Amino acid sequence: MPRLSSVAAVADLATAAPAAGAHARPKGEPQPAERFALAVDKSPIDGLGVFAAESIPARRKIGEMRGEIVPVREARRRIEGRRRIHVVEVTDKTAIDATKSDCALRHVNHSCAPNAVLRIRQGRAEFYAIRDIDRGEEICADYGESHHEGRLRCRCGAPNCKGRL
Repeated sequence: MPRLSSVAAVADLATAAPAAGAHARPKGEPQPAERFALAVDKSPIDGLGVFAAESIPARRKIGEMRGEIVPVREARRRIEGRRRIHVVEVTDKTAIDATKSDCALRHVNHSCAPNAVLRIRQGRAEFYAIRDIDRGEEICADYGESHHEGRLRCRCGAPNCKGRL
């Protein structure tokens, strides 16, 4: 079960360059964490958010959240008592802790009307666009079951908001 929390400023979107290697990379080079140009800035939902610095077509991989691979038990110990976390459980034994990562996608906030989806694939936490995402739009995913266990008020502002995380 995935669990997760909520670099340029949005004002700089006009000058933001595509993510390194977003369009071409030498053979054998690993894929970049972000497939599209992204910007991290203050979010109207909560704390920091990640925003599209270029249009992102529907059903395209936005990128993956990268960080330290830790046992789930250690990840849960690390998030105890914290309101904002940057952890995704990718298996029943393994989690990605992006707390100290510079990956922009660690700032994806929750929304009850998301424009992206988190998929766990081969031990990776990947984000895909559900629909076309406009330049400047905040990228959000529905966290589903989270460590908050219904105790945290949802601030997404969506008309269909469930009210709690």
